[in-house]
Amino acid sequence: MKLSDIKNSGHWPTLLTSFLYFDVSFMVWTMLGALGAQIGTTLGLTPQQKGLMVAVPYLSGAFMRIVLGMLVDRIGAKNTGLIAQVIVIAGMAVAWFLGLHQFPHTIMLGLVLGVAGASFAVALPQAGRWYPPNMQGLVLGLAGAGNVGVVIDSLLAPRLAAAYGWNAVFGFALIPLILVIVAYAVLSKEADVQVKKKTLRDYVNLLKEKDAHWFCFFYTISFGGFSGLAASLVIYFTSEFKLTPVDAGSWAALCTLIGAVGRPFGGAIADRLGGISALYFFYTIAAAALVLAACAGSLPLCALGFFLASGAFGMANGSVFQLLPQRFAKDIGVMTGLVGCGGGLGGFMLASSLGYSKGWTGSYLAGLLTFSTLCVLALVGLALVKVRWRTTWGALAEARI
Repeated sequence: MKLSDIKNSGHWPTLLTSFLYFDVSFMVWTMLGALGAQIGTTLGLTPQQKGLMVAVPYLSGAFMRIVLGMLVDRIGAKNTGLIAQVIVIAGMAVAWFLGLHQFPHTIMLGLVLGVAGASFAVALPQAGRWYPPNMQGLVLGLAGAGNVGVVIDSLLAPRLAAAYGWNAVFGFALIPLILVIVAYAVLSKEADVQVKKKTLRDYVNLLKEKDAHWFCFFYTISFGGFSGLAASLVIYFTSEFKLTPVDAGSWAALCTLIGAVGRPFGGAIADRLGGISALYFFYTIAAAALVLAACAGSLPLCALGFFLASGAFGMANGSVFQLLPQRFAKDIGVMTGLVGCGGGLGGFMLASSLGYSKGWTGSYLAGLLTFSTLCVLALVGLALVKVRWRTTWGALAEARI
């Protein structure tokens, strides 16, 4: 498969604007993590409070993904994306004008930013519906690579905060948000496919499918691992290695970049080798890398562990979404919401557990080792479903699983 096939097979302006929409949305979704060290110092937050502050957008985004997933099937992905973006812009404007003066204010903003995180349930179906099954891994990986926004966050947000104050960063973020919503409104289009309008009963019915639970679990680990690290690394590096927020942001950007850009590569690898084989490899790397990061005594070794873990999680995200359309092609909108909800819960779990681990034990070790154990459980899960998947729906799939 060549990248030129994307231009010839579907609608590349929609793929591009879906990527940009997800990119800026992911950027603001993780902004509290990038600014966490500076906000925490100003407001005098405890490790537990900082962990919750950066985790709440993921919890909110988890449930909002189901809401937006339903709206995508009812009013279209484009209309849903425009409404969601207006809500996010309004929330950022209020935070900029009024400021965040207490811990509850950060939680309130985090709840609004969850709408930005739910953009996942809009961008991926809108892009994916334009392309055939054998291209889903690459296409959904490219659309989902908008999570590179977290790298922009880590690099720019602490620097802007150091120069102008962290509250001003919310105002700066309005610039790309507004530019992208204009491009998205003008260039993106709905695919000419028939989509059944889903209800909450459809979600409940799909949850009766045991494969739905497996996909949610696998994405809870992969996306939860990537996003939880992305939200926590600036705080982690400032706390553990006494770096300035600006230096910590640079290290965090280095660690998360591979995960952000790795998603389409993970999807492409899954297209070639099969999603199950790809996930075996990525979860193994992630489990070992988290142990390395947790036990490392030096900054470079710790950063190497996080770099490998982030890359493995990012590529695993693409692999999960190479498999998902093969199993749930007719319910991809609902399943994107359900699986995305699991991913958001995973990010909340990792980010908050790191804060509580630090607050209760004085170390992040317990939180990191717990998530490494979950990666091992994902490997066990793959072993349990591998034969059944490959001999049932996988045998009829138009792509390797």
